[in-house]
Order: sequence, then structure tokens, then C-alpha cells
Amino acid sequence: MRTIEILDCTLRDGGFVNDWNFGAGSIANIIGRLVKAGIDIIEVGFIDARRSYDINRSIFPDTDSIKPIFNNLETDNALILGMIDFGTCPIEAITEQQDSVLDGIRVIFKKQHSREALEFCAAIKKKGYKIFVNPVSVTSYSDTEMLNLIATINALAPDGVAIVDTYGLMHKQELLHYYSLLDKNLITGIKIGYHAHNNFQLAYANSLELVALDSERELIIDTSLFGMGKSAGNTCTELVAMHLNENYGKCYDMYQLLEAIDVDISKEYARKQWGYTLNHFVAASNDCHPDYVSALIGKRTLSVKAVNEILARIEPPAKLTFSKALIENLYLEYQNKYIDDSGAYVALARQLISRKILIIAPGRSIETDKTHIQDFIHENEPAVITINFIDENYKPDYVFMGNSKRYSQFYNKIYMGECSAKVICTSNIAESNRKIDYIFNFNSLISEDDVIRDNPVLMLLNLLTNMKINTVFLAGFDGYTNDNMKNYPEEYIPFLYCNDQVILRNEAIRKAIRSLDNKISLKPLTSSFYFSPLVSSEYAPQ
Repeated sequence: MRTIEILDCTLRDGGFVNDWNFGAGSIANIIGRLVKAGIDIIEVGFIDARRSYDINRSIFPDTDSIKPIFNNLETDNALILGMIDFGTCPIEAITEQQDSVLDGIRVIFKKQHSREALEFCAAIKKKGYKIFVNPVSVTSYSDTEMLNLIATINALAPDGVAIVDTYGLMHKQELLHYYSLLDKNLITGIKIGYHAHNNFQLAYANSLELVALDSERELIIDTSLFGMGKSAGNTCTELVAMHLNENYGKCYDMYQLLEAIDVDISKEYARKQWGYTLNHFVAASNDCHPDYVSALIGKRTLSVKAVNEILARIEPPAKLTFSKALIENLYLEYQNKYIDDSGAYVALARQLISRKILIIAPGRSIETDKTHIQDFIHENEPAVITINFIDENYKPDYVFMGNSKRYSQFYNKIYMGECSAKVICTSNIAESNRKIDYIFNFNSLISEDDVIRDNPVLMLLNLLTNMKINTVFLAGFDGYTNDNMKNYPEEYIPFLYCNDQVILRNEAIRKAIRSLDNKISLKPLTSSFYFSPLVSSEYAPQ
């Protein structure tokens, strides 16, 4: 029967969660419990010459810096490894193996650096270390490219080579295909490893598929305690150990693993969670770098459908290498769905030009000053326009939507409830099975300042300015505080989906408001950071 080994990489891959700051005591305790549990291979962290030595972190500038961890720490039969991301550590930072606490080193590298990386691996091997080759994003390799890589790896004759599914893209058939390529073409004696990520919740299931294969090739399964790791996290050490104990005669001490999780890993999870999320699923389902998804979701303006449509526009060569400039350009191109809005301007201006206009934004003051605002509406009968929301306390004549996520959130309230408001949208919002009454070009209304590029109140003010509307009343346009939950009325809070540093937008909005001074008269009904002192105190609550 072939050998199946567990390689625990908690201190290395898990370090992406906490910047490798486990604390010296926890680092020693995790290693100690993994050793006592009988884990076969323990990866103690990155060797990265760009980082200075910190006893509390599992990332080291050189191999010598790893030695203090192992003072009074037994390793028994466990193989002790470090990892190098090719290009971050010169060969001079690696001592001879006989002078090191490491038995071996794993090297990860991108496809375009494979030749130089394997030469680096050969230099490490000459120093006496066991060497393990980890080509990242294995799904980016064609069969021909993989076979060429295997030929070079065979010449190196490392101890192992891993199937590294960096972004958790692989399902069973793809995994078995890559395994077959390696198994049939690697020379005898080279172990095959598997490093999974949990974007599709398949890390554990895929690992079991490899474990169950009828193969003579020795297998290494990468795991981490409680799945702690970058992005969607990894295969759980405790799950694989339990499975091997129950089905393959292994004797891993589960108590030691669970104690390590309870004492050292649970506190990290409490500080910052990892694991499967919608963002990770969207990234994996589009075969792309997760930072593309984070960048688009971070806009706070796009529905998931829109995010998927933008990701589909990324050409394959660029999908797995994040480019901020590329995703920004694709975002703006997507939002800029040009339409002829001249008719919409004429039609809406005809409705508004002879009326007072009240814009209600979703600030906390529309709750605290509700009576004052309602009195103003009763006495003046303005055209009421709410911004990106419907509130039960106000009956709007119009609702302005410049954000497709908000449009989706309030869709039922707009169309299925008692609301009879006309709908005004920017062109980045697609019509579904209900008509949008007035659509205006998104790019003609946005700000030049990235911080407030698509602020909905400013977009609506730009729209009204373009119509030559000369006076607008404002309520709920309060400005942001550090406590995001206090920025909005209670009814609106369930619709929040972000808690970013919104206060950073205050000054940019204030500057934009000042730039409108000679174009439109803005009269706040409620206190606002953007008007100090209030523009017209006769309308403010007394």
C-alpha cells in the first residue's frame, strides 16, 4: 500500500490571515501539538528576506532565524519544512542543511518563472535539503506546458511536486486529470502533493478523491488546523486525520489537534474569520483572481449579476494576475451604458420645473426630525425624491437609484408595495420586468473625485442642475460619522452591506457641494456636515 502523509501548513498559509503574528508561545505550541499528534510533515512558515526577524511571527528572513523556535522542542519523526516564494529570498539566506533545523524547503513559483525557480530549487538541493516543487495556479497550465514542466522537474528529481490549486478552481475531474499527468510522467520516487483552497467547498472532498485512488505513488495532502489559510481557507487537518484514522489505519492523535485548535486557532478565527464566502465562490466560478471580485464588490454599487458580467470580460491570460488598472477600466466601461437621455430630461423637467423639490437622503435625521420634515411636506407640497431607498414614513413622488445593488434591494418596495413613485435611474442599472420611468447617462452625472465618484445625492444634484432647476431642499443629507450604524435611520440599517471608512468621504462631498454654489441653491431642512452654518436657518428644525 502506498504512503499517504499529512502536511500541515497552518503556520505558513494560515499566516495570510494574521500577518503570521501567531505569537511565540502559540507557534511553539502548534508545532508541539502537531508533533505529538503524529502529523507527518510540518511547515513552519515562510522564509522571506524582505521581512525582519520577529520572534512572534512565522515568517523569517533566513533559515537561521527559525532555530529559536525549536529550543526545547522535540520533533520526533516529523519532517520540518519551510517555504520560499521564488524571488523573495536569495540563496545566501539559506544555510547548509546540516546547520539548519529544517529538513526540507518547498518553493512556490508562477508559471513565467518556472525555469529560474527550478534552478533555484537545484541550488537548495545542493545544500542538502529535501526539495518540494510547488507550481502555483496549476489550472493555468495547458497539458503541453505541464508535460514540459514535468520533464524539467524529473531532471531535478525533487522529493515531491504539488498540485497547487491556488484559487480553489478545481472540481474532481480536473484534479484527477492533473494527478494523472503527474503520476504517469514523473519518475519513480517523486511524491505528489495536493494543496487545495475552499472556494467551492471542495478542498476536503477533493483530498479524499486522491486518497482513495488506486495508485502506487506516494501522496501528500496539504492541510491546516480548522482550515486556517488564505482566501477561502484550506483542507482541515483534523478532518483528513480523522478520515485516515478511520479508513486507512492511521493513528493521529485527534486530541492534540483539537487542543491546538481550541487554544491557538480559535482566537485567530475570532479576530478575523476565513473560509467559504460569496466573494470566493464568485472568483472561483469565473476562474479569476479573488482581488478582482473584492475590487468590484468594494464599489458598493454592483449587483452580483453585474459583477459576473464584468468578470466575464477579462481575457484568460489576465484572469489569474490581478491588475487594478484593468478592473477599474472594465468597471467604468460597464457603468457607461450610453443612452440618448434627451427625452428623459425634457419629460422629467416638465414635471419638476414648476414645483418645489425636496430630496430625502437616508441620514439619521429623517428619523430624529421626522415631524419637521413631514410638516414641511404638508405645508409646501414639494416633489419628494428619495435617494436609493423607500422609507415607510415618507411617500415619495420619485425614487432616484444610481446604484444597482440598492435597486435590487428595494425592488419589491418600489414595485410590489403601495409605493406609487416614479423611478429615476442611471444607465448602469438594467431594467428587469418592470419599467424604469426615467433613465439618465451614468457617466454624465458622476464626480471626478474617485472617493465620491458615484455618490447618489451628488449625481441627482448634477441631474437637476442640468435641468436648470435653481432651488432644492434637502433632508437626511447629514454627513458621516465613524459609527456607520449611527449614520442611518433604524429602518434602513437592515439594508446596509458595508462598514467601510465612509467618514473619509465627508470633505470630498463638502467640496463638491461648494462647487455647486453658483449653479443651484441648496436649502437643508436638517442639520448637515456639508452646510456649516446652515444655508437657510428658517427651514431648519428649531
